[in-house]
Amino acid sequence: MMNQPVSKIHGVGPRMVEQLENMGIETVQQLIEHLPFRYEDHAVRRVTEAEHEERITVRGTVHSEPLLRFYGKNKSRLTVRVLVDGLLLQAVFFNQPYLKRQISLGEVITLSGKFDRHRLMLSGGTLKTTENNVNEGLEPVYSIRGNLKITALRKIIQQAFTQFEGQMEEILPSQLLTSYRLMGRAETIHQLHFPTSIEKLKQAKRRMIYEEFLLFQLKMQLFRKKEREAVQGQKKFFSQNVIEEFKTKLPFPLTNAQLRVIDEILKDLQSEYRMNRLLQGDVGSGKTVVAACALFAVIQAGLQGALMVPTEILAEQHKESLVDLLEPFGIKVQLLTGSTKVKERRAILEELREGKIDIILGTHALIQEGVDFKNLGLVITDEQHRFGVEQRRILRKKGIRPDVLFMTATPIPRTLAISAFGDMDVSVIDEMPKGRLPVDTRWVKHDMLPRIIQFMDKQLNVGKQAYVICPLIEESEKLDVQNAIDVHLQLSQALPQYKIGLMHGRLSSDEKESVMNEFARNKVSVLVSTTVVEVGVNVPNATLMVIYDAERFGLAQLHQLRGRVGRGKEQSYCILLADPKSDMGKERMQIMVDTNNGFELSERDLELRGPGDFFGSKQSGLPKFKVADIVEDFKVLEVARQDAVKLVQSKAFWDGEDYALLRDYLKKQTSFTEEKLD
Repeated sequence: MMNQPVSKIHGVGPRMVEQLENMGIETVQQLIEHLPFRYEDHAVRRVTEAEHEERITVRGTVHSEPLLRFYGKNKSRLTVRVLVDGLLLQAVFFNQPYLKRQISLGEVITLSGKFDRHRLMLSGGTLKTTENNVNEGLEPVYSIRGNLKITALRKIIQQAFTQFEGQMEEILPSQLLTSYRLMGRAETIHQLHFPTSIEKLKQAKRRMIYEEFLLFQLKMQLFRKKEREAVQGQKKFFSQNVIEEFKTKLPFPLTNAQLRVIDEILKDLQSEYRMNRLLQGDVGSGKTVVAACALFAVIQAGLQGALMVPTEILAEQHKESLVDLLEPFGIKVQLLTGSTKVKERRAILEELREGKIDIILGTHALIQEGVDFKNLGLVITDEQHRFGVEQRRILRKKGIRPDVLFMTATPIPRTLAISAFGDMDVSVIDEMPKGRLPVDTRWVKHDMLPRIIQFMDKQLNVGKQAYVICPLIEESEKLDVQNAIDVHLQLSQALPQYKIGLMHGRLSSDEKESVMNEFARNKVSVLVSTTVVEVGVNVPNATLMVIYDAERFGLAQLHQLRGRVGRGKEQSYCILLADPKSDMGKERMQIMVDTNNGFELSERDLELRGPGDFFGSKQSGLPKFKVADIVEDFKVLEVARQDAVKLVQSKAFWDGEDYALLRDYLKKQTSFTEEKLD
């Protein structure tokens, strides 16, 4: 019955149907599940108890004649002084000139609006006299489109409840309702639309937050179960003793975090299910050696491994590392990129097909036609978000159900990892190798630039190198920020004795590789660049990172850029050139100075920017929750995920009568496959 068209609601005509369809609302159920995004609290309060910039409702006596001024085209400002709780407030109403006729000197009126404690002003609100029926409850505010008015929407939602409330079914099982003392679904949705008190609204929100998270996590777990059943993995057989011997022969001791993550990966490899794991590790935390252990185990099981990275220079650096670690054990590592010569490429492809190459490293060249394996057992993708979904899928299909390991140096907050990557296992290297010096980070204003250039000269004079990062390539009229081309010219004139390189996104791939290679080989002392160096290259000799207009970058990006230095044994420095105007900009700069921990930074970044901006909403795979907030309500998210895992694994969920409505509700939600990340 709830799936009936909205035209069945009394008072909803063809025009209203069209307006609702423009908002994606076609059924009664969709209408009642279109929840308010905030509430106006019209309960009259004492102004002395109100916070600065809080929206409040107060009652007082008109103390002066209202003053109306017109400006611009059809714009007006009405001001009136009102005595409220012994204080003289100035109330300001914009573009409501008709209110002047409703205000009389000495009359008691009720005002709602944003309170400016410093100026004792109430603005941007509404006025109610004793004549126009003061509503002193919580008033819901909805997102609307087109010409539809909120008052009209409230009216039809009220009518929908009158007609259909008795048909609303509970979808959560009684066991969960009892365990968490949750409000029933019908009452929850009614309270969210028409709250009878703040306490009841809190209870309704609590229930809806849990429901939204549980439904999302169930979708993720069901997808995961379905994928596991459809695609069985290859159980790999290798000797644990041989792996332990490999670890003891490494040129450095592994951290506890690395050991823990390696164990998690090895268990996956030995499982009959295909591994689908995300490995997170801060810059310099030692992801490459973890990848080497995984590849070593796969080779011991008689299979091949592939590692795909975004750039050729990164592929070359990974090859050097893996050759050092694996070739002493007789493992053959080979490199395949777009620059590989035709004759050499032909030989590599033949050896790969015959199984003579154990591990192949490369860029997107690995997914081209003609790249075939004898028995691919493990696919590793480094900086996986740099590759498209289709590119990663093609590489996976080159083997028979290979295990998949995604690696990223972008610290993803645990909050987002659990939510967005609910269908993947997540491993975290949250410990840095011993002896690594933290990068000394300083925040300075732009007028300190001459001193920074002096400091750079000192570093270069002893043979060190520096990065200089700018937000834009060329001068822009829209943004008054330093650009890479101007900065390159400025530094070339200030430091003529050193070679200054320039790199940005408009260079061809070959040009970028050439500049980066020169910098890696210390033929270029300073690399002026846009953020294209964010992912990348290991240049231990670079000890200085200068970031112009640092307030224009997010925390995660600033941390990634800082991670380009501090890779050698010498002390490294990161200088943030910034004159932030906003409090948020100042806070970001201070956070960067205070901590080098990428995961702590990413959590703060998530709090400041919100989940949609963290990856870019298009690729984040995050659903839009109506009431829940993955940052504020993270503890509930964790509980919901644990419950979803238990439910999907239980027989009662699949067969029990108590879970029938929940199963039916999930079946109707056909969009869940679109919400997951590849």
